[in-house]
Amino acid sequence: MKQFENPPGATSLDPDELEGLKLKHITTRGELDRWEQENIGDAMDWLERRRKGDILTEEFIKTLHDKMLGKIWTWAGTFRKSGKNIGADWRTIGIELRQLLDDVRFWIENKTYPEDEIAARFHHRLVAIHLFPNGNGRHARLMADVLLSDVFEKAPFTWGNSNLTAENDVRAKYIAALRAADGHDYNQLMEFVRS
Repeated sequence: MKQFENPPGATSLDPDELEGLKLKHITTRGELDRWEQENIGDAMDWLERRRKGDILTEEFIKTLHDKMLGKIWTWAGTFRKSGKNIGADWRTIGIELRQLLDDVRFWIENKTYPEDEIAARFHHRLVAIHLFPNGNGRHARLMADVLLSDVFEKAPFTWGNSNLTAENDVRAKYIAALRAADGHDYNQLMEFVRS
């Protein structure tokens, strides 16, 4: 017996996914994706207009997440307060982030790695810590791009020139590159970020 499949984007959201949703009229994954993408566009506009300053702070990292998802989610810009199947123990997120920010400052000051590698390593560690309830990959990619533009005055990464939130071959390569980086092999990630 063939099961009914919703058209792309029409998948209903379950109650857990709806927790913290500000816009109660959103009921499908497709609607949520559209609203989140619009909110992320607003965050990109904010990045262009903002006064440049130190981006390697907890305050900036939280503010950017809030700008990206704050019109949609009540928890935007707030560290997660529960365990996930990925990421650091939620009770150590602040400590892990401080260590990462200190590491990135050290890498920059001492030219420990090439600039692109610093940004890629920063991205990987942000994803690995998994700061927020959701939106971590998108946030970490944007943080890496802001590091490239603000600190190194370089073009942002191309990230495979694809929508990495959709299930596709490019996303699979991205996930594989992150998993390799988990094992301290950054070669795939370095190839991917400029592909």
